Amino acid sequence: MTEEEKFRAEQRSIIFKALAHPSRIFIVEKIQHKPHCVCELARMIGIDQSTTSKHLSVLKNAGIIEDKKNGTTVYYSLKYNCIMKFIGCIENVIRQNMENAFKFYLNSKIK
Repeated sequence: MTEEEKFRAEQRSIIFKALAHPSRIFIVEKIQHKPHCVCELARMIGIDQSTTSKHLSVLKNAGIIEDKKNGTTVYYSLKYNCIMKFIGCIENVIRQNMENAFKFYLNSKIK
């Protein structure tokens, strides 16, 4: 592996790790449509604002989201909409895995 390949793999890993939590995936899905503040996201997720802020920090540090201050409130939005294509791809994998598991289940019942 070259130094450049190693660097790119490490950068990808940071993004994957940032998305590797259900609350953070939920946040990304919510802010794709419109910006939200910490209080709105915390209420939607059902967790406290400090934990929500930590999740937002992880996403921001990975370069997935950005923030914009409006008065005293900070609103978070998706920085790159292509992340949703990635999540869509994951949904396809999940759907295919479920279909395969169901086919396996049906085949095991027939035997």
